Amino acid sequence: MSADTPTAVEGGCYHCGSRVPEGAPWSITLDDVRHPLCCPGCEAVAHAIVDGGLASYYRFRTELPERPDDRQSARAETWAVFDDAGLQRQFVHPETDSDRVHATLAVDGITCAACAWLIEHRLNALPGVDSSAVNLTHHRVRVSWDPEAIKLSRILAEMAAIGYQAQPYEPDEAQARLQHEERMNVRRLIIAAVGMAQVMMFSIPIYVAGPGEISEDFHALFHWLSFALATPVVFFSAMPFFRNALRDLRTRVLGMDVPVSIAIGGAYLASSYAVLTDTGEVYFDSVAMFTFFLLFGRYVEARARRRSGHSGNALSGALPLSAIRLTDDGEERILPASELAAGDRVLIKPGHGVPADGVIEEGESSLDESMLTGEYLPVTRRVGDGVTGGSQNVESPLMVRVTHAGRDARVAGIVDLTDRAFASRPRLAQMAARMSHLFVLRLLFVTLGVATVWWFIDPSRVLWVTLSVLVVTCPCALALATPTALTAGHGQLRRRGVLVTRANAIEALSQLDRVILDKTGTLTTGQMALVETRPLGALAADRARVLAAALEARSEHPIARAFHPYRLATVAADAVASRTGQGLEGTIKGRRWRLGKPGFAAPDHPLEAPGDGQWLLLTEEGEPRAWFALQDHVREDAAETVRALTALGLEVELLSGDIPQAAGELAGRLGIATWRGAASPECKLERIRECQAAGEKVAMVGDGINDIPVLAGADVAIAMNGATDLARTSADAILLSPRLIRIVEAIEISRATRRVMRQNMVWSVCYNFSAMPLAAMGFVPPWLAAIGMSASSLVVVGNALRLNRFRSRAAEPRQAVAPAPQRVNA
Repeated sequence: MSADTPTAVEGGCYHCGSRVPEGAPWSITLDDVRHPLCCPGCEAVAHAIVDGGLASYYRFRTELPERPDDRQSARAETWAVFDDAGLQRQFVHPETDSDRVHATLAVDGITCAACAWLIEHRLNALPGVDSSAVNLTHHRVRVSWDPEAIKLSRILAEMAAIGYQAQPYEPDEAQARLQHEERMNVRRLIIAAVGMAQVMMFSIPIYVAGPGEISEDFHALFHWLSFALATPVVFFSAMPFFRNALRDLRTRVLGMDVPVSIAIGGAYLASSYAVLTDTGEVYFDSVAMFTFFLLFGRYVEARARRRSGHSGNALSGALPLSAIRLTDDGEERILPASELAAGDRVLIKPGHGVPADGVIEEGESSLDESMLTGEYLPVTRRVGDGVTGGSQNVESPLMVRVTHAGRDARVAGIVDLTDRAFASRPRLAQMAARMSHLFVLRLLFVTLGVATVWWFIDPSRVLWVTLSVLVVTCPCALALATPTALTAGHGQLRRRGVLVTRANAIEALSQLDRVILDKTGTLTTGQMALVETRPLGALAADRARVLAAALEARSEHPIARAFHPYRLATVAADAVASRTGQGLEGTIKGRRWRLGKPGFAAPDHPLEAPGDGQWLLLTEEGEPRAWFALQDHVREDAAETVRALTALGLEVELLSGDIPQAAGELAGRLGIATWRGAASPECKLERIRECQAAGEKVAMVGDGINDIPVLAGADVAIAMNGATDLARTSADAILLSPRLIRIVEAIEISRATRRVMRQNMVWSVCYNFSAMPLAAMGFVPPWLAAIGMSASSLVVVGNALRLNRFRSRAAEPRQAVAPAPQRVNA
């Protein structure tokens, strides 16, 4: 390949086209010409290609490949896991009447036909590989090999050596069903297209020829050929219409396929009768034509929805297939990630995926959690921090203790919640479905009336006018108006790190009047820090902190984490009891200690906190011993979120179980006008019902178990990313990202989704009511009716897909004057 080849970049890497650093030592010599390379990865791949006798790849390629990973050699050991017999049972299948096996691999980095040529030639040259075939469209390769002669890990290693990372591809049941349906739809579309083209070829001469120009024999021959060609179109391509129509008739819920089936079936039967009896007109061209246009329109709709919406195989795509488990002796063992269990210790090397949920026991590194949270910047995780399966380790090795694996992992719960949201429909979608049913019912009566009128006007035109009315007014666009918008809206929210778990959430978010925020764990990070200790009496500060840590040892409350660094194994508390919203009580060496609010810890001593902020009192047998000052960090985007919510016309309110001083101080800092401190869960729920009684739609944002009753009572319940499992279960939406601004984006996207849904419904209703009179008056032939109906559906889908390009204004700078905080009395 010469240096002036169009795919080469002038002065760039010979393999991938990237910029070559000055003084880079990497290169490849080909045809006595030294070509520069940009990195060790490109050098390894280029040498593997050339040394394997496949240098022609550089002459054949039409597009530059992706830059290979510099850490490929570090990952070579993970290929051995794919030789595990238990793992191979999931995706390696035996050949029929042979001792060979085959598997389908998903391949990254395929850019053009030269890539397919390179992969096939490389694999076919391996001893033991019988054949390989690349599917260029779906970036997959099917390999057949002799398991006695070569291992799968060798095949994967050889592909990685030439720059193509691959892993076994095995769709789950849902995706396999979708793929089968897609293949059948393509076949039906092809049969309809071929049938339409051939039938039109025989119909056009009849239309353009004058009287007597075509003999009766040729006239009959063309009709019989059209009959033969239209039959597979009706009985194969149009079969889904008939099947769905029968389902609708059984359930007595009429859908769009009922009028379509009547139109196609009626035209075919009438035309067949005309051919068999040699009387009347034939409409095979119209039958084939609007069958093709209907199928083409639905195929485009399905592809568009699949690109922007929910897809199968999500769990297997999120979690890595392999893991490195550490034995009790510290030895590393590679095994399928599906075999991990709670309590296992796993090693996660840089560049590897996290195979399960767990807690870091050793190491510190940055993790890329963008797939789960939507945040593109890596986050730092240290010893004691939790990690989520599906995230990627970026920098340093980590040793993690597994807490939840496989179906118990968080990503599996996300998939289940998403499935639940897609399985239900919001009120607007249900209304559209009812409208579609009633419209079809009325359409059938109108069509019967049109046919009766035309029978008296011109019997020769009755059939095709009736067909046109049935097709042009089919409520496809009306039925698609809400599902397409909801699918696009769900996808956009998911990409922003907001998981909608109930279908009504999008509609409710778009109609909000008030957003009520919890304080700890919501407006703040929930990571409390002990900033000051004030002993009372003879008790030393260090001893006071140790005693408080003993009381908080078994608590998972954010306050407890502030005392964990001061725990001593020699000091333990017995019979510890928690008083919700008040504090803790326990026994240490026979003495009763309390830690919490002054009224709880020292009921006989009317004490006030010694300063602003959050203070806890430690008492021994009811006698004050020490004050502790705690401070919680406010989220970086809390003030920005409050301003953005206010700019959207929403009332923002703070309800906190914290002391009034702390709640008021935070409200003032963030510009929240309405707030309440020392609010119990019952008070919060009462406040929500009070707002709802005034006609307001209320959203509650919280994270703890004490927020569950309030979340359940709100019109929309939003759980933070660090919320408890019960809080997430009760929520209508879950923030996968720690950024509060995602709430604003969710509201904006929900409003846009609802707006698009209404636009689609208005468009579909206007189209149907304007097209029906034209078809009833005989101005619309059947083929044009099919085009019009398909076009109306595509307009609806295209309008919904605009949501994929939605840009939130939440991050834009706003000028807002913070209102004076106003306390809400209990």
